[in-house]
Amino acid sequence: DQGRLTEPMVYDRASDKYLPIDWDGAFELIARHLNALPDPDQAMFYTSGRTSNEAAFLYQLFVRQYGTNNFPDCSNMCHEPSGSAMRPQIGVGKGTVTLDDFEQADAILIFGQNPGTNHPRMLGELRAAAKRGARIVSFNPLRERGLERFADPQAKLEMATLGSTQISSHYFQLRVGGDFAAVKGMMKHVVEQEDSRGGVLDHAFIAEHTVGIEALLEDLRAESWPLLEQESGLSEAQMRAAGDVYLGAERVIACWGMGITQHAHSVATIQMINNLLMLRGNLGRPGAGACPVRGHSNVQGDRTMGIWEKPPAALLDRLRDVFGFEPPRAPGVDVVEAIKAMLAGRGKVFIALGGNFAAATPDTYETWKGLRQCDLTVHVTTKLNRSHVVHGREALILPCLGRTEIDVQAAGPQGVTVEDSMSMVHISSGINPPASQHLLSEPAIVARMAAATLGQRSKTPWLWLVEDYDRIRDQIEAVFDDFHDFNQRIRVPGGFRLSNPASERIWNTAPNKAVFCTHAVPLDTPVHRARERQLDQVVFTLLTTRSHDQYNTTIYGQDDRYRGVFGQRRVVFINPADIKHLGLRDGQWVDIHTVWSDGVERRADRFKLVAYDIPRGNLAAYYPETNPLVPLSSTAIAAGTPTSKSIPVILTAHEAAGSSRRADSRFAGA
Repeated sequence: DQGRLTEPMVYDRASDKYLPIDWDGAFELIARHLNALPDPDQAMFYTSGRTSNEAAFLYQLFVRQYGTNNFPDCSNMCHEPSGSAMRPQIGVGKGTVTLDDFEQADAILIFGQNPGTNHPRMLGELRAAAKRGARIVSFNPLRERGLERFADPQAKLEMATLGSTQISSHYFQLRVGGDFAAVKGMMKHVVEQEDSRGGVLDHAFIAEHTVGIEALLEDLRAESWPLLEQESGLSEAQMRAAGDVYLGAERVIACWGMGITQHAHSVATIQMINNLLMLRGNLGRPGAGACPVRGHSNVQGDRTMGIWEKPPAALLDRLRDVFGFEPPRAPGVDVVEAIKAMLAGRGKVFIALGGNFAAATPDTYETWKGLRQCDLTVHVTTKLNRSHVVHGREALILPCLGRTEIDVQAAGPQGVTVEDSMSMVHISSGINPPASQHLLSEPAIVARMAAATLGQRSKTPWLWLVEDYDRIRDQIEAVFDDFHDFNQRIRVPGGFRLSNPASERIWNTAPNKAVFCTHAVPLDTPVHRARERQLDQVVFTLLTTRSHDQYNTTIYGQDDRYRGVFGQRRVVFINPADIKHLGLRDGQWVDIHTVWSDGVERRADRFKLVAYDIPRGNLAAYYPETNPLVPLSSTAIAAGTPTSKSIPVILTAHEAAGSSRRADSRFAGA
């Protein structure tokens, strides 16, 4: 329980401290601010991906009854491009595979992901696949130990002999953001093989289940190998070798993480990955499919529950019919739009259900300025983090039960549900005594907030619903057809899988078929433009990443042992040849400056150069320390996700004296 918050706290401006407040007083303060707003759209309701289905459902219901669709969500900063790419292409915004498919795949393609640090559970599946002979092809600018070899701590022989299992059969170190061109090169090779010998494409699948193949084939045949080499950072031979692995596999899974989703052209890249799968019918059959790897425990479930600033009309209609109110129809704001609204004075109240908004977001100084301009900020949380000291004129911290704590309501102990990346819904119940008798559960906090704010305007029995979470699940079942018999099915060991039409080759797209999407190689990215403007200096592409001792914005230690970094975080990984070219030395301190066109100075000072196996012209450094370098206006096309994996920057030798924006501790995470 060390560090746990145990009672509600309110900011006291006179003492510049947080002081205790009772729960009724906290909810009254929230209600007063929300009800005083002339327009509900002046309030922002953020959600972290660790929020349960039950809390998320009540939250979106409360906010829509209040009158807005302003749901900036952690998904806006990570896998928003996955949904934006896949919904119009294959009819679902989530992955199509299950864990069983990994046991049957002949090849697994891994793009922009480092499971050794961000998804250790997945390493077990990859190890098992490698041991039975599946080809694992990794595309990553950084040479990552977890993608090379893995010693399973549950494998007694490996532990006893200090052995390990080779994970990747092929490892392609492309340039940052080069995945689009690499995948297009693989597809070009596949099409050339079809043209020369035939029998390569799955013509039956393409004819029955897809549209758009002719335009794609024409584009691939006309594409230039030199351009693909230039933009991918791989040779033609390497792209052909990757294509041969794909051709030699009967069943293929493609996985991707935020190394794919945080670029300007992320949506197009994901659609190209799906194009590759579709060429040989690798969707909707065992051992094959698309697998966007999400990190938070329920980021996918929150979206399923309606946490979305652009809700579909069908959801709003069902909420109207079930709960007897007319939901707002206008789209709300995402994370970046919410920050802009706060800066412009249009965002007055910010309420966060979990998370660390101030540390997770881009353009740190601007984000902090926006938060501090709010009339009220509210955070539902278990422990203190950076966001709680970057607050509005008035501020509340509301402590909630953790997932591992016993949640007792009027009907007895309760459990909550989540949905994982494979569309599986599970229930869990805490087993530990609460850290304090004053803690409330997340569903209870949302319900009391709603009851205090809406009063007699709402027909929903908020407090009755949270006496027994089965009642909440009954309401979820009434709104979402996929959750039929919710309370019965969730009690079956292992839970249940939500329907996934694309995995059954049912395409809920405009043409009712899967869509081949044709895109040109992106040549107008922020990095391209910066290099055209900054001809007299070396412009690098910086990707932000996390260390092994880190989970999202929470930093547990100063080590990153798989990359050989110990006792420090202010490091920037760089190719040794680039160090020499700049006239610098390994271990030298440098300042990082963003190259952007808006005249705003963005810099992060005093980072140590670390020579590393990374392509020339590319850099990597940890977030949140480097979040100040990400411009608020640099987002993924058609998705709005900050481009934290492709920031154009220059390096200068650090000068200890006179630095105007030192950040030695300001962005040290939680």
